[in-house]
Amino acid sequence: MDLEFNKNEDQMRLAVSEMKQRHAKVSLGGGQKSIEKNKARGKMTPRERIKYLIDKGSTFTEIGSFAGWEMYAEYGGCPAGGTVAGIGYVKGRQCMIIANDNTVKAGAWFPITGKKNLRLQEIAMENKLPVIYIVDSAGVFLPMQDEIFPDKEHFGRIFRNNAKMSAMGITQIAAVMGSCVAGGAYLPIMSDETLMVEGNGSIFLAGPYLVKAAIGEDIDTQTLGGAKTHTEISGIADYKFENEQDCLDQVKRIVDKIGAQPKAGFDRAEPALPKKDQKEIYGFVSVDNSKQYNVVDVIERIVDNSEFDQFKEDYGKTIVCGYARIDGWAVGIVANQRTVFKNKKGEIQIGGVIYNDSADKAARFIQNCNQKKIPLVFLQDVTGFMVGSRSEHAGIIKDGAKLVNAVSNSVVPKITIVIGNSYGAGNYAMCGKAYDPRFIYAWPNAKIAVMGGAQAAKTLLQIQVASLKAKGEEIDPEKEKELLKKITDKYDAQTSSYYAAARLWVDEIIDPINTRKVISEGITAANHNPDIEEFKTGVFQV
Repeated sequence: MDLEFNKNEDQMRLAVSEMKQRHAKVSLGGGQKSIEKNKARGKMTPRERIKYLIDKGSTFTEIGSFAGWEMYAEYGGCPAGGTVAGIGYVKGRQCMIIANDNTVKAGAWFPITGKKNLRLQEIAMENKLPVIYIVDSAGVFLPMQDEIFPDKEHFGRIFRNNAKMSAMGITQIAAVMGSCVAGGAYLPIMSDETLMVEGNGSIFLAGPYLVKAAIGEDIDTQTLGGAKTHTEISGIADYKFENEQDCLDQVKRIVDKIGAQPKAGFDRAEPALPKKDQKEIYGFVSVDNSKQYNVVDVIERIVDNSEFDQFKEDYGKTIVCGYARIDGWAVGIVANQRTVFKNKKGEIQIGGVIYNDSADKAARFIQNCNQKKIPLVFLQDVTGFMVGSRSEHAGIIKDGAKLVNAVSNSVVPKITIVIGNSYGAGNYAMCGKAYDPRFIYAWPNAKIAVMGGAQAAKTLLQIQVASLKAKGEEIDPEKEKELLKKITDKYDAQTSSYYAAARLWVDEIIDPINTRKVISEGITAANHNPDIEEFKTGVFQV
């Protein structure tokens, strides 16, 4: 491998190392003091609960670990959105596991907590996965109640989804290991079965303090809504246990007896590892997303036997399409190919630009995959559609619309990996978050924005300078340089993978070498839902 490859590899490994360090920080939740306080009460951390619950040696695909990253600083932050969650195997069955983190503001719900929990339920509904709730929450975070309580996509939607999932035949199990207060009390009771831990678990619409204030009654937490009360008097809960381990053991027994469900029937052969060294995946894409590379090299480190059958290989070369297998699963891959081109000033630029022929090819390929019931994988490294008179006269908007139409109406599962840039309408055409990918992941170097940082900063600078001059201010070159740096720094921060993951524009930031694994797990999950609609594209210009 050449010097450029080695440089990319070193930088990507550093980026992955930084990601793992940040994840370790997030994994502490509300901090060591809060963890020790809970330990003294016989409580495990949410990650320990999940580790105990899932099958030993099995895969756990975490979702939303960076939700809330560097948000809510005025309240001390909300690591992982106050919830640890993902897809794990319990008694050999894929389940969605959602665990409140009591060490983060007593498990209270911030706005990002609500958004994350709704996304987790959405994944469970799309893929018909059983849901295990590990409940330990104080309810809505009151200082921000107006941003989490009343709207359509807020706290109340959780319970609406409980009812919808039940009607869909999706098993829901709630293990109450701590507080379950106010509106949150409906979640375990709207689940199929409710388990409680004695001494720590409690369910009530109003706690002792509010009861005292409202009706003057003096009562303690356990008498009001503890495990004994709800298994012996109200009948709300189904099981009570002395400790968390026994409670989780019962969850395993319940899952173990769930009947088999129909499958979607996506084709899977015997899995085979890539023939080309998977670790070389670190060396192709530069961390600053500025260098040219052949995306086929990346694909060959992900797919079985490194075999990739290209569709229309010599046509529309800025998007690569083709068939392959990933961990045995048949997939159709749509990937941006970085190219070298000249801008209007004659300057050489490198970018994942979509041209007319590329959009046309990709739209046709997506139709083919839907016809054959083959899941789609999008590898995003796109700076947008080609602009200028030549492209406009050739109908780039028409061809771009054709691609967006095909992506929008695709009925097979779509899994998106942002391996570089994801800018503007290119984000849409390559199945960004707004286009309902079953799962969407990002490499640590990913950047998501309406346009690249340099272009955006210069545009914003022109606007700001014009505004200041209109107010009579003199802007010398030094001042202009200072303004440009300030704008660029802010914009770059907003385009980072962590900014995107904090707001759940992507489900998770992943180590590039795990790309193959998360795609396989995603298709395994999608295969649980046999309800695939008929593929229709509606009206579009050809």
